[in-house]
Amino acid sequence: MTHFWRSLRRRVLTPDASATLLEVRGFHIKNPAAQQLLETVGEMFLTGYGFAAEAKDVAMAETNLETIPEQFRGFAYEGAAMGYCVRDGIPFGSNKNFSRFLSGRAEKHDYMSYIGMGWAMARLPRFRWPTSTGIDPLMVWMVLDGYGFHQAYFKTDRYVHEQYRAAQFRWPTDGPQWYANHAIDQGVGRALWFVGGTDPEVVASLIGKFDEERRSDLFAGAGLAATYAGGADATELRMFRDLAGPYQPQLAQGAAFAAEARLRAGLVVPHTAVATEVFCGTSPEKAAQITRDTRPDRVTTGKLPAFEVWRRRVAGEFVSLGRS
Repeated sequence: MTHFWRSLRRRVLTPDASATLLEVRGFHIKNPAAQQLLETVGEMFLTGYGFAAEAKDVAMAETNLETIPEQFRGFAYEGAAMGYCVRDGIPFGSNKNFSRFLSGRAEKHDYMSYIGMGWAMARLPRFRWPTSTGIDPLMVWMVLDGYGFHQAYFKTDRYVHEQYRAAQFRWPTDGPQWYANHAIDQGVGRALWFVGGTDPEVVASLIGKFDEERRSDLFAGAGLAATYAGGADATELRMFRDLAGPYQPQLAQGAAFAAEARLRAGLVVPHTAVATEVFCGTSPEKAAQITRDTRPDRVTTGKLPAFEVWRRRVAGEFVSLGRS
């Protein structure tokens, strides 16, 4: 494919960057610095998406992605993953773009890549959704996390202000479908950090409007976003921790997952350490080690999916250590 056609494909497939502006989205603006941060996250996501849409091969996309600053590179990989899933889902797609992408440098960004797959699902017709068969049973729920983030980010009135929740979500086909809404809520919680403009009081207030049984997942997602994306100083993070009340263990779990995602990709930045110190009472390295030490085998028995077993183990570790 010529450069002209690849560039045309990028222009046709890539969403308009204006859609990520906080004023366009109607999100809370805490201050200019937080606004710039969140809008840069959106810009870098779409930049990564554009790299995938235009690239002649994965190596070309990787070369471009590695030019993104460390603070935002994970978001660019997330966007690229969405781009490759969209390419797989459109007519005459190869159906192998995402798998090729994940087998390369994106393997170190697997958390973000599967979240990107969830973004693609939100944009593709259901009959073009990727199959869950073959996805790591732990990572399959990160896909729905991405789906939930997308819906809360772009359909904010329905998913945030009206607290919409599907009666039943029929994906993954080979997993306990009752858990799907929990994974989606974790993504909604991540999005609330953006909707609330990284303002701890606003984010906690938004979460407080949801039914109580949904709040543990929402706080976990918000904790992950606060640690991975940043946007709040130590004082604000302590306020958010206190506002989480009984959900502090879930906040710590989300922060530990974010620390592991950044460490695994080699993208630890200063705010990661600030957040894990506040939410987990420890360093990013130790928080991430807890996630690795508690990670269950792929095959587990019992009613809970392995991913939820994992999350509860991580949260329980911080409770036992007296750190949440």
